[in-house]
Order: sequence, then C-alpha cells, then structure tokens
Amino acid sequence: MKKDCIKILLTCTFLAGSFYNCKNFSNANTSRATGWQINNPKGGFQQNNVFREQETPPGTVFIEGGTFTKGRLQDDIMQDWNNTPSQQHVQSFYMDQTEVTNIMYLEYLNYLKTVYPPENPNYANIYSGALPDTLVWRNQFGFNETLTTNYLRHPAYADYPVVGVSWLQATQYAEWRTDRVNELRLEKEGYLAKGTRYQALNGDVSSTFSTETYLSNPEATYGGAIASFQGKKTRDSTGVFAKRGSGILMPEYRLPTEIEWEYAAQALISNREYNTYKGRKRYPWSGSNVRSERRFDRGDLLANFKQGKGDYGGIAGWSDDGADITAPVSSYRPNDFGLYDMAGNVNEWVADVYRPILEDEISDFNYYRGNVFEQNVIGEDGKVEVLEDEVVYQTLPNGKIIAVSLPGEVRKTPVNWQEPYLRNGAEKDNNQDYYDDGEYPNAEEDTFTEENIYQDEPSRIASLIDDEARVYKGGSWKDRVFWLDPAQRRYLPQYMAANDIGFRCAVSRIGYRNTIGGKTTKYKRPRG
Repeated sequence: MKKDCIKILLTCTFLAGSFYNCKNFSNANTSRATGWQINNPKGGFQQNNVFREQETPPGTVFIEGGTFTKGRLQDDIMQDWNNTPSQQHVQSFYMDQTEVTNIMYLEYLNYLKTVYPPENPNYANIYSGALPDTLVWRNQFGFNETLTTNYLRHPAYADYPVVGVSWLQATQYAEWRTDRVNELRLEKEGYLAKGTRYQALNGDVSSTFSTETYLSNPEATYGGAIASFQGKKTRDSTGVFAKRGSGILMPEYRLPTEIEWEYAAQALISNREYNTYKGRKRYPWSGSNVRSERRFDRGDLLANFKQGKGDYGGIAGWSDDGADITAPVSSYRPNDFGLYDMAGNVNEWVADVYRPILEDEISDFNYYRGNVFEQNVIGEDGKVEVLEDEVVYQTLPNGKIIAVSLPGEVRKTPVNWQEPYLRNGAEKDNNQDYYDDGEYPNAEEDTFTEENIYQDEPSRIASLIDDEARVYKGGSWKDRVFWLDPAQRRYLPQYMAANDIGFRCAVSRIGYRNTIGGKTTKYKRPRG
C-alpha cells in the first residue's frame, strides 16, 4: 500500500512537472500584462500565438551556430598575414546546400526580361546589368570559345555553378529571390489570391512584389493594385495584411558573411565532444588528405581542384576528380552540415569588405565588416515612399550599368545624425572603413597625420585595398590544394567577375537557436 502511494505521488509530481514544462507563456490567449484577451475578433492586440519555429527556406540547410576559431591552419605561404586565428561566435543560420547554378540564375534572368522588357527605354539596362560576363572564359592562349557561348545557357551545364557574376550581381539576385519566396508564401497562407505571382509576368501590374514594400506600405504593393489580389484571409476584412508579427514572411536571402561561410565550411560538429572540439579540420571533411579513406571509394578525390601544372582533372580514361573545369553541384560528398562543394569547384563571394586583419578585439559576435545603414524615406503623407515607375541605376568603373532599385521597392536614404545620437551603436551610416585610422608622414611639417590607411588619394596611396574590395573563399577548379582550406581568403573588386567565382545564399535564423526535434541540449525549449 505504501509503495502504491509513493507511485501515485511520483506520477502526480511527474505530470505536474510536465504540465509546467509544457506551459508556453507566449502562446497564452490572455495577456499577462493587462489581462485582456489576445486575438479577440472584436479588436485589440493581434498576435500569432501558434507560431512554432522558422521553416527552412527553399534550397537551404540549417547551420546550428556556435563558437570556433577562425583563421589559418596551414603555413602562411603568401606571407600576407590576412588570416590570423581569432575566436568568434556565430548565430544559427541557413545556407544554400549547393552553389547557385546556371538554371537557378537563368530563372532570375527570365523574370527580369519578362517583367522589365529591354526594349522599353525605362528598363533598357535592367536585364543587361544582371547578365553574367560570359567572356570570363576567354584566354589569350586558350581555346575556350565554346564555353563563352554555351556554359551559361546550354542544358548540359544547367546544374553547374554559375560564374561570371560579380559581387553586386550576386546581392541583387539574393534580393530578387527573397521577394519571390515571400510572394509564394503569402499565396499559400491565403493573404494573396492563388496565381497572383504570375500577374507581373503577364503585365497586369505596373510593379512587382517587394517584401519591404509589403511590410512598410502594403497598399502600395503591386503599384497600388494589391486590393485586386487579396486572398481568402482578406476578402471579409478589407485592409488586413500579413505583418512581421504574423510569422509568415521569411527573412531576406543574402550573401553569407565571411565568419558564417568559414564556420559552415569547417563543419566542426563532427569533431565535437561535449563542449570542446577534438582538434581542428584542415578541410571541410575529416582528415588531412584530399582523397577518400573509406573502403568502398578509397582513393577518390573529395573536391574539384587543380592537382598540379597542367593537371585539372587527371589522365584520360581514369579521371582524378571527374572534371576539368567546374563540375555539377553535389558531385562530391557533403560536409557534416550537409553542404556540398565548400572546397573546390568554384570560389564563393561572401558579404564582407576585405581587410587584412579582423578587428576581433572590437567584435567577436557575428563579425562582419561592410555595414551601410539605411532608413526608409517617409513622404509628406507620413507613409513610406515607394518607387513607382522609377529605376535607380549605378554605373560601375568598368562601364557596366546595373539596376540597384526596381519599381515597387522602398526608397532608401542613409541614416541621419539623429539615429545614432546618444546610442551605443554605429555613429555613422557607412561603416565599411570603421577603425581604419592610421598615421601618414607629412614631409612638409615633418609630422604624422592620422588618416584612413585605405583611402585611395593619389598623393598618398597606402594600399590597393578599398571599400569595394570583397572577400571570396573556398578554392576552385583552377586553384591548388592550398586554397581549399576554409580559412584562406582573397579579394576582388565588387564589380568584377571571374570564371572561378560563384556564390551561394544564406538566411538568418529567427528565434530559438536549435530546431524542434533537433539534437538534445542541456536547456530545452518549453513545448506545449
């Protein structure tokens, strides 16, 4: 009898504890602040109280964040001291499983050409500005003309990584991708009528869907015609739109930061034991060799790279890596995060402005150099201004013209002095050259003057580096094995392209660090 009582008591305790652990305060229908009902049909505060977690964005895999040591693993044979080890922490995020392929980029080009026909004088440079530079395959002493005419568009190369894309073009692609993904999500959730996403392609509206416009000034979406495309959720309640608090819209696609890219490439989770790493990995895969040590594929190369002078793929009949130029994405096995081609195939653009040294004493959390803070332009009516039929172009130093803002997007302006006033954040809008102060000799006065050491003033050029130099990483089909180390880094002006540089996108993780149903952690998220 006593044992039965103890069992009953333990069971009750367990159930009570389970009930307590399952309680999720943010999901309550009554406000803990005021006692008012949340989501009452009569009005009041409305909030998504059934949100579980962020869905995995299309084409990406989840990268759980953590702490790692960024920087050099091999000898500094270049002697440029640009990857000194530094401990950094990265928040969780999502990253494309493969590089952006030719067929993925062709979808983007087709959209631009359909919605903004080049024969329209107002749109003449939108499509041409997004075209990859196919002439990157040309070589004074190489017969590569077949690649210049076929690599981008021929179906034989559909699943090969797109190349000839500058850093600027890659960022524009990411913005376009964000809007297309969110447009489809609003359709699926009933905020837009089915098939709305094709209206711009059919020429039924004067501007396309913009995520930022929808959030900031939704009535201006689709050139002010959004009322014609309302879905089932808004037919009975005019003026109801999804908001950030609805939990429907995805964060933006973007280029990964250098810290994110290197962390994802290293994939040190396979070397983790409790709260420590069991050594460091030289490549995205385990071991110090570039060939497989597994029994069934022993000796096979694990990446596409140049083995030596004149050896891009091995001898005929027994290819070493299966490729002479780029290879189809996912030709080699993924790393422990499930990411393909984080070494070899093509180098990849990352978001950062290049500097030889990371200022880890200033920032060791989500480090990134390249912040240019902007704010929405507010019109006289108090609403966010939207570009109606206006296109903002930028002429690059190489003469190419690209569109940086399209019709239907929010008009932006640099933050003013009031934004950072009495705040601990950034003190100006453009922080690309933050903390770059140095001392220059002044021959006339025999003194030293503090200036930015990366400013390109003709009278005192200190470096070839400027704020348009962007980092790329990963090694490629034409690089030696040294560059396959995820820590290695190089740079190129953001408006230039090459036949060995591609890119992949990343998306920030919102909310809880781990995914529901993921690995067990010490502190679990309450579930109800």
